[in-house]
Amino acid sequence: MYNGLLNIYKEKDFTSHDVVAKLRGILRQKKIGHTGTLDPNAEGVLPVCLGKGTKLCDMLTGTKKQYKVSFVFEKETDTEDIWGTVTKTHEPLKQDAPIKDTILSFVGEYDQVPPMYSAKKINGKKLYELAREGKIIERKPERIRIYDISDIEISYPEVTMTVTCSKGTYIRSLCRDIGHKLQNGACMTKLVRTRSSGFQLEYAHTLSEIEEAVKTGKIEEWIIPIEKVFLKYQKGTVKKDYDKVLFNGNPLKKEMFYEIDLDTTKKLRVYDESEQFIGIYYWKKNMFFPDKIFYDNNQ
Repeated sequence: MYNGLLNIYKEKDFTSHDVVAKLRGILRQKKIGHTGTLDPNAEGVLPVCLGKGTKLCDMLTGTKKQYKVSFVFEKETDTEDIWGTVTKTHEPLKQDAPIKDTILSFVGEYDQVPPMYSAKKINGKKLYELAREGKIIERKPERIRIYDISDIEISYPEVTMTVTCSKGTYIRSLCRDIGHKLQNGACMTKLVRTRSSGFQLEYAHTLSEIEEAVKTGKIEEWIIPIEKVFLKYQKGTVKKDYDKVLFNGNPLKKEMFYEIDLDTTKKLRVYDESEQFIGIYYWKKNMFFPDKIFYDNNQ
């Protein structure tokens, strides 16, 4: 079984679930999960967790994401993108309309209403399921953060830009809100996720490339080790005398480590004496307690 992470380039017309299903067939293993859903019409970076790496899924979904997006003014649709049904059209914006300034005004935190066509659940039912039934319900705004908007290119009525944002941000809805702030309409025409959880577009692989790497025996070279995700954490190596305590998943005292200057205010990536990665620990009650264990006694 493969353990670690793959940087997948999700191609257009695939759902994130499709990617996982196809990978299960290509890699011949069931234990696979993705971090952060991409709409079928979107493409780009989709980090996928394999084997023991699936424990990382919940840790990676909450990180910053970056997108390159295009949208057009003068049009609104039910899905907030070009693939939906047009619900309203607008007159062209005036030549001196402050398009760039309006776009940049969204940098920072703001309360965003999620689109009806989304996987967000209301009373146990996904919004897009309600939308397909012809139901439109009131959605509560969610506080999201736009960290940066750059590379703004305006070729009216189309705009292209790069957006760095927090988890839970709907880029379609950002486009919608930019249009509304200019007293106009806007809908997204293209979306590419360029970064997610530290993974970058230029190093992502398509499913066909993954399939070929399996055939040629190169797939291991593309699987990112679990511990690489935690390199920003300090390292702690447990003395061999305490292997039993370590492998039983018990809390660890400071004197059990070779390192004498461990910072108890920060998390710790723990290794045994043979440099085998065990997991992530945190400090509590004068001991380091396991947060996520990746070592498997049966391996």
